Amino acid sequence: MTDCQETRARKYTVPRDTRPVEAILEIKKSEFIGHIARVESEDEARRFIETLRKRYHDARHVCSAFVIGADREIQRSSDDGEPAGTAGIPMLQAVLSHRTDGDDESVTDLSDLCAVVVRYFGGVKLGAGGLVRAYTDATVNALAEAHLIPRRRLRHGLIHVPHAQAGRLENELRAEHFVVLGTDYSSSQATLTIAVPDDAESLSGVEARIAAHSSGRWAVTWAGTDWVDG
Repeated sequence: MTDCQETRARKYTVPRDTRPVEAILEIKKSEFIGHIARVESEDEARRFIETLRKRYHDARHVCSAFVIGADREIQRSSDDGEPAGTAGIPMLQAVLSHRTDGDDESVTDLSDLCAVVVRYFGGVKLGAGGLVRAYTDATVNALAEAHLIPRRRLRHGLIHVPHAQAGRLENELRAEHFVVLGTDYSSSQATLTIAVPDDAESLSGVEARIAAHSSGRWAVTWAGTDWVDG
C-alpha cells in the first residue's frame, strides 16, 4: 500500500494489473487495434502511448485517451490527425461511461487507465460518424478484454495496548476479519495498526468493537489513508 491524498471518492475501479490487453476491429478494410493499460500518472500514460507509436510506426493514426485519479481529475485525449472530435473524445467517453458494477448500471467509476487505438487505413473513408463509432467500438472491445477490480480507500487506525494484551487483541481482530497491518512495541506499550474502509459506518463500528474488547479502556486513533486493490 502507498500513501494517498484525500479525495472525494472512497472506491473506484481499475485494471487489475499493468499488463496491457488488446482487441482488433476491422471496418471497411481499416484495422482498429484497441489497447488498454493501467497507468498511475500522466507521464506513465504518455510513455505507454509512445511505446505503441514506435511498435506501430507504420500506422496512419495512434489515437489515445486516459483517465487518472480516484476523482478522475486527469482526463486527456488525442485525435492524432483524425478529424477533430472523431477519435480521442469518443474514446474518452467510452472509458468514462463504462459500467463497472453488474448490479448497478449507474456506477461508472473506471480510472487509472490509458486507452490507445491504432488505425491502419484501408483505403475507404468512413466519414465523421463512422470514425466516432469505430473508435468507440474499438475502445469498448478492448475494455471488455480487461480484468477490472475495485480499488478502495482504507483508513489507518492505531490502538495502544499493554504488551501482554497485544497478541490476544491481534488474534481476535484477525478472527473478525479486520486488516491488521502490524504491531510495534515500545518500552511502555504496543501499538496495533489496522486498516478499515474509510466511511463513517465502518469507522464507528471499529471503535465500538475495540471498546467492547477492552471494556472501554482502549480507543482507536485514526491516521492517514491508503488505496488498496481488491
